[in-house]
Amino acid sequence: MSSRQDLVRAIAAAHHDDRGPLMPILHDVNDELGYVSDDDVATIADALNLSRADVHGVRSFYEDFRTAPPRAHSIRVCGAEACQSLGAEALFEPAVVSKLTERGDVDHGTVFCLGNCALGPSALIDGTLVGRLTPQRLTKMTEGWRA
Repeated sequence: MSSRQDLVRAIAAAHHDDRGPLMPILHDVNDELGYVSDDDVATIADALNLSRADVHGVRSFYEDFRTAPPRAHSIRVCGAEACQSLGAEALFEPAVVSKLTERGDVDHGTVFCLGNCALGPSALIDGTLVGRLTPQRLTKMTEGWRA
């Protein structure tokens, strides 16, 4: 058994007496190990006496559970109505996205709402909430990311 499997089993054991332990286990594995691998799914299923399909179904339903190691940087643009009306769609134009993702170390996606509607369009950039975002401002903020 690998040390990763041992850690996943320890996380599962820590939640043994919890009511509905699957979600807390998935969150802890994702937070502590960076992602929930297919092997982790099998280990969790075994520890909880669930089918792999049950655990995989929960992991795949929630976008927050990564299935591969996280990239160095992440950008999550708000896709809710207020941010869309303030220009969020421009942050998804091919020229903007390709500049950010060409190296392969930037994860770029959408989140439904960041609760920053008055300062939209908004995004989470490496976990930091940023408002009044434009393609130009986004490019400037991420210039240091380029090798």
